Amino acid sequence: MVTSRASKRAREHKVLLGLVELYIETGIPVGSNTLKESGFRHLSSATLRNYFANLEEQGYLTQQHASGGRIPTDLAYRMYADEHRDHVGVSFTDEELLQVLAREETPEITAYLEKAAEQLSSITHAPVFLCAPRFDHDFIQHLKLVGLDSQRCLCILVTDFGVIKTEVLRTPKSLSNFSLKRIEGYFYWRLTGHDKPEELTEEEEFLAQEFYNEMIVRYIVGYSNFSDEEIFRTGFSQLLTYPDFNDVAALANSLALFENPHSMRLLLRECSKANALKFWIGDDLASYSTVHPNCSVIAVPYHISHKAVGAFGVLGPLRMPYRQLFGILRRFSEIISEALTKSVYKFEITYRQPQRQSYRLEKSERILLEDKSQ
Repeated sequence: MVTSRASKRAREHKVLLGLVELYIETGIPVGSNTLKESGFRHLSSATLRNYFANLEEQGYLTQQHASGGRIPTDLAYRMYADEHRDHVGVSFTDEELLQVLAREETPEITAYLEKAAEQLSSITHAPVFLCAPRFDHDFIQHLKLVGLDSQRCLCILVTDFGVIKTEVLRTPKSLSNFSLKRIEGYFYWRLTGHDKPEELTEEEEFLAQEFYNEMIVRYIVGYSNFSDEEIFRTGFSQLLTYPDFNDVAALANSLALFENPHSMRLLLRECSKANALKFWIGDDLASYSTVHPNCSVIAVPYHISHKAVGAFGVLGPLRMPYRQLFGILRRFSEIISEALTKSVYKFEITYRQPQRQSYRLEKSERILLEDKSQ
């Protein structure tokens, strides 16, 4: 009797796995006849309907209409994901796309990670977010100005590692393009000590000094006080490719989670701390969101010299192809980790993790604040 019950539970389990797999592929509620034609010919339609009823009672399936097919619940998706948690392997096409990232060795570490996130978003057809450590010895390469209106301009700071920061600065009056270029010349001189500008008017020099000091102080405060991981996000528009997000409320709820940096940090920290692939499905995300999360997140850590230093996450509907994504994310992590380790050693780059109440100001940053105009 015990063996018979165990055998029945095993068959129900296989039926549930098959139903979830078919629903993920088609997005159409699954009936007994449909599932029978998809690998379960050895079971009668009546038996399948009986299994469906049991699984619905256990909370794994739901039915939109009395005569309609079944669809998986959050619980069923979790069971399916757990079943395939250790899946490895990617398609030949995906491997080719990932190998583009494997061939890169560059000192522009931040830019590389952002490019990797964009490539992962393209491969998985899902929004991607990542956290990264702070890479040291990153020098400011450029300070650029763009006029916005008569009272504001945008200052763009670009570093050697590819970090881009922007700040809106107030101006006493509208600045011409010639004035903006001359002020940029002042920035170049302060950063490098070369080509001191001679053509600046007194007003332009005053503004240039004010702008420079403002940008450098903001940058240094953020650089030296590294208490939270930096979050990069890309691929918002990928959500529109899923029929599951045709409903505006479902899309808004998912974007609410994706737009919350604090929630993203918590999920990625949990993944990095576990040093293993993790997933959150539906209600698993309730404590990370202020709205009901009708979506799923999968995250994978990446490493430098076998030490977890950050994580990548993908966000999508409940009906995500978990098995394939697990394989892609694991292979992606391997490639990114190897490439980062090579670059860090080749270009002698050091890094640090976030620390609460930690301030670090290096000699190069102190030099940036020296007043060369005296």
